[in-house]
Amino acid sequence: MTFVRVNELISVAGQPEPADFADLAARGFAGVINARPDGEDPGQPGNTAEKAASVAAGLSYSFVPVKGAEITEADIIAFQAAMADAKGPVLAHCKSGTRALTLYALGEALDGRMSAGEVEALGKDHGLDLSNALRFLERRAGQVPQVKAFFHASTSSVQYVVADPVTKRCVIIDPVLDFDETSGATGTASADAILAYIAAEHLTLDWILDTHPHADHFSAAHYLKGRTGAPMAIGAHVTEVQALWKEIYNWPGLATDGSQWDRLFADGETFAIGAMEARVMFSPGHTLASVTYLIGDAAFVHDTVFTPDSGTARTDFPGGSAAALWRSIQAILSLPDDTRLFSGHDYQPGGRHPRWESTVAAQKRDNPHISGKDEAGFVALRQARDRTLPKPKLMLHALQVNIRGGRLPEPEGNGRRYLKIPLDAL
Repeated sequence: MTFVRVNELISVAGQPEPADFADLAARGFAGVINARPDGEDPGQPGNTAEKAASVAAGLSYSFVPVKGAEITEADIIAFQAAMADAKGPVLAHCKSGTRALTLYALGEALDGRMSAGEVEALGKDHGLDLSNALRFLERRAGQVPQVKAFFHASTSSVQYVVADPVTKRCVIIDPVLDFDETSGATGTASADAILAYIAAEHLTLDWILDTHPHADHFSAAHYLKGRTGAPMAIGAHVTEVQALWKEIYNWPGLATDGSQWDRLFADGETFAIGAMEARVMFSPGHTLASVTYLIGDAAFVHDTVFTPDSGTARTDFPGGSAAALWRSIQAILSLPDDTRLFSGHDYQPGGRHPRWESTVAAQKRDNPHISGKDEAGFVALRQARDRTLPKPKLMLHALQVNIRGGRLPEPEGNGRRYLKIPLDAL
């Protein structure tokens, strides 16, 4: 096969055939990166066939599928990780090589090793159009707020630091407290990584925000407040979730007035992050209390819509509603088409890399739960899918912590903390 050698670390190419992979290994390549989504062409080998051919040839393999105009920072990070994992020269491909070279060039630019002019020259030198890379860099330079994501692999959760680049004030959204259900051990490594980033970037923390009480991981909000003194906030309807789960846990001493947080946001309420204004949108459906935080051109939607290839959030938890979720999604989709949407989970469909960012336009066009659907069609689809899903394995563990803002149970007489698991309650 033919390919373009960019440097000693990477070459790019159009679509290879699985039969080419043994030859790639013989030529000294250590790995293959497939940057092409499945199904672009009828005769395309696809991810499964390429992975099998890579394994047979002794090559590392990574699946980082992208569309040229919709590349995000998550894609660039995944591409860089795939290059590092190969531990040697890689062949990165798409249909023509353009997306593969775009991902490489953007990684070099974001790490400060290449200017925008050098990116443009790199494309011209190899006969590939890197205009999407230049547009990405131009957009990124003007984007407010600045968003840093932290993917929590064991729960497929995404945590965010959202910063005003002018004042260096920031918020944390949906931080995760580590928990191992097999041993009962808790940990703060994920939350501490967020604090280390804030310190390294010389940011000042204004708020610790939850979008809702989570059912699949413990919130680190209370821990982070203890470390930083920053106030905790959540949507005002959390009190309804507290009342519902108070009965399930038979917990007469649980305060259901939301007093575990420093502030309860009403629908439409605004607050400041440095010089930026943030607005709260009530977004029920997944839970009774879910909210979206709209900050500049970014909306943090957590469990409403995921990236378009992952659909939408489940609605079968106590207090959930597919019809309510449809209305919440329509409100989000009424935002400008170029609004960046940041999801709270990614379950990596098809074995691709983690992704968490999309746009309103991409959701309207590509999300199969939304595109071409009316409310009745969505509700039918959502309810049918929900009936096939197991409950999250940490649901009964996590909610008794998260309806208290991430506070673990108080120690008992022997100094240990204990979770309470209601049997046959759901």
